[in-house]
Amino acid sequence: MPPDLTPPEPPLPRWRLGPRGRVWFDALLVVALATPIASFPLVGLTAVTVVLALAQVLPLLWRRERPVGSFAVIAAASALQAVAIDVPLWSQVAFPVATYSVVRYAKPVWGWVALGVGLAGAVVAGLDWTASYAGSRTAALPTMLTVATIVVASWALAMAGRTRQAYVDALVERGHRLAHEAAQQAELAAADERARIAREMHDVVAHGLSVIVVQADGARYAAAQDPSAATTALATISATGREALDEMRRMLGVLRAGPQAATGTRPQPRLGDLAGLVEEARAAGLPVLAELPEPAADVPDGAALTAYRVVQEALTNVRKHAGRGASVALRVHVAPEALDVLVEDDGAGPAAADDGRGLGLLGMRERVASHGGTLDAGPRPGRGFRVAARIPL
Repeated sequence: MPPDLTPPEPPLPRWRLGPRGRVWFDALLVVALATPIASFPLVGLTAVTVVLALAQVLPLLWRRERPVGSFAVIAAASALQAVAIDVPLWSQVAFPVATYSVVRYAKPVWGWVALGVGLAGAVVAGLDWTASYAGSRTAALPTMLTVATIVVASWALAMAGRTRQAYVDALVERGHRLAHEAAQQAELAAADERARIAREMHDVVAHGLSVIVVQADGARYAAAQDPSAATTALATISATGREALDEMRRMLGVLRAGPQAATGTRPQPRLGDLAGLVEEARAAGLPVLAELPEPAADVPDGAALTAYRVVQEALTNVRKHAGRGASVALRVHVAPEALDVLVEDDGAGPAAADDGRGLGLLGMRERVASHGGTLDAGPRPGRGFRVAARIPL
């Protein structure tokens, strides 16, 4: 089962309240603001005053979930207070809190509405609270400015908090997106690596087993008449099996974790190893006419390995599908701009029986395509099969 690459949710900063902490904070705020209201009757304030004070404080319980509705109730209670009472109340501390909540948690347009209502309320409060004083017009101005300053300050703090929250949310979203993209890249890299390993395994195992099957069939037929031929075939089977086992160990050594990962491995095949591949095919009874480049040809390791695997898979397919008596013409040419590989046989080609599950041609195309090259594979006119690959250098 593949590991879960979903990025975890970032932890909340220590100073930031969680959902339950916000509920408790609002509840304690309402309790703190409502507690002095219990003393209103003791100082001679009427029941109407107590009701209006509670109407200004209690809606703060819903200031986050329903900021507009909470502000509307508090503003309405404050307007009724201006009609019924000519003095400020302790509960009016709830108004700037409600203004902050609207700006912070509602749509931006409601923040501007709350600011306008607050400034209008500052004018009304200044006139109402100073109406009984001599020279009320002069006394009203400082009151208006004080209340307006409180309203504007709460509005500005909320705008700053809203802006900062939007910035933090953008950073978190960007972090999640980057983590998701990194996880996707890791998955794609893992898929590419699995495909590469599958190609390597297929090439090594299919090639080795095809040689072993051909030699085993030949030894079985020749054992009755020529025991020495059977002995030679068994020696070839043994050598091929050991070579395939060494190849398997080399690939598994690359996958092994730890500092000993490369221990016991050997270099990847290069163009100079094509001669050994041809001799192995000839030893298995397949006539091969080969035109190979110099072993010291200057070819990148990746291109050389791809050419080697293409030739290996093509020879394996000839042994599997071309039928008895087929011969092969192999040509590998190094040009300044590309490495050309051509493998042609005169056997039965695709007319031979097939198990329908081969991955050889797909693997060859993927290998060549990974270098930006092309591969053409198909039957030749008349008889046989042809594989032609061009690998840019």
